[in-house]
Amino acid sequence: MKTILLLLTLSLPANGGKPITVNYMEQQTPETLIEQVSRNQLQAVEKALQGGANVNTKDEKGHTLLLLAVHGRQYEMAKLLVTHGADVNMQDEILDSPFLFAGATGQNDMLELFLAHGARFDVFNRYGGSALIPACERGHVETVRLLANTKGFPVDHINRLGWTGLLEAIILGDGSSKYQEIVAILKAAGSDMHIADGRGVTPLQHAQQAGYTAIIKILEAN
Repeated sequence: MKTILLLLTLSLPANGGKPITVNYMEQQTPETLIEQVSRNQLQAVEKALQGGANVNTKDEKGHTLLLLAVHGRQYEMAKLLVTHGADVNMQDEILDSPFLFAGATGQNDMLELFLAHGARFDVFNRYGGSALIPACERGHVETVRLLANTKGFPVDHINRLGWTGLLEAIILGDGSSKYQEIVAILKAAGSDMHIADGRGVTPLQHAQQAGYTAIIKILEAN
């Protein structure tokens, strides 16, 4: 672990016998700070941030400290970083952000934290998708519920593949109970059941082609 010690003054008597204040600081390199976050060393990171370290420091792949904390599922670290002003929307080289990655991996505690600290709904991943769409694909039921019921969240956003979250749940899901629940959540949240993919195939038609009887019933129900 590399550090640079900066000795600014010494405590020596001055005129009138008054001492000069000792003033020193330990300045950490970005590499050290990144390592401390990766190892979930809360006290060390807090000390560095209090000493003026950049809370949005990035590694060689563009991962911010906060994104590294999300990768490691380190909620307390994420909370510490956000408290010190970490950007929840800052993206890495492949356009992942802390908020987007938390949605894709179903980390609802992180999502709630980021929603309370400036999460933006107009920042998209490399597929042009929102935090909701991969959650639908991967069957993260409670994540879908959280985002679909967040005021102003774009439940009908269409990614570069031409798919909404609803379409991904049907096309890339397996029709099991968790995907049935996701479809029901999206419908209850006001998602448009008729938005077709780039080829003009609707969610209902995809469900029919796949033989997902339960999902068909949800889509057809008034």
